[in-house]
Amino acid sequence: MTDTALILVDIQNDYFESGRWPLHKMDEASTNAARVLEHARKQGQMVVHIHHEIPSDEAPFFRPGSKGAEIHPSVAPVAGEEKILKHRPNSFVDTRLQDTLSSRGISRVIIIGAMSQMCIDATARAAKDLGYDVTVVHDACAARDSEFDGVAVPAVQVHAAFMAGLSGTYARLVDSNSLVSAP
Repeated sequence: MTDTALILVDIQNDYFESGRWPLHKMDEASTNAARVLEHARKQGQMVVHIHHEIPSDEAPFFRPGSKGAEIHPSVAPVAGEEKILKHRPNSFVDTRLQDTLSSRGISRVIIIGAMSQMCIDATARAAKDLGYDVTVVHDACAARDSEFDGVAVPAVQVHAAFMAGLSGTYARLVDSNSLVSAP
């Protein structure tokens, strides 16, 4: 076992094309996430699957008990891997994530998943604030088109802006090829 944990955030069915809240290039991000997951397993890293449910029958996605709220088969947990339910964008808030990582002596986290502008950003910043060495695998994350004050922002730009905001101060940003080919 190493001092590194891979945290897969919200790679759930509703974020895919057939889901209720599809993200731009989620299939590509999921393929890269699956490669990162396979690498982490081979390296003996702790693996933590975070899944989000919005506790309301009126939720636009991730409704409790729905097929859309299930973890996508491309990154399905295996026996021995942690699975943590959350209800907020920050994976540390009101969950057992911090205790789980601490109990295993984790000091470094690798974060992948969705959405770049919400849960990835919130979780990466919180992890850094809690003292973890944080890496975000940018091509194993996905974003959604956004709008603010009448300005439409395409998902590609949303993703780039949030990755730029994390880069350096909050996290080391790498692509999946670099991560899985590193010794």
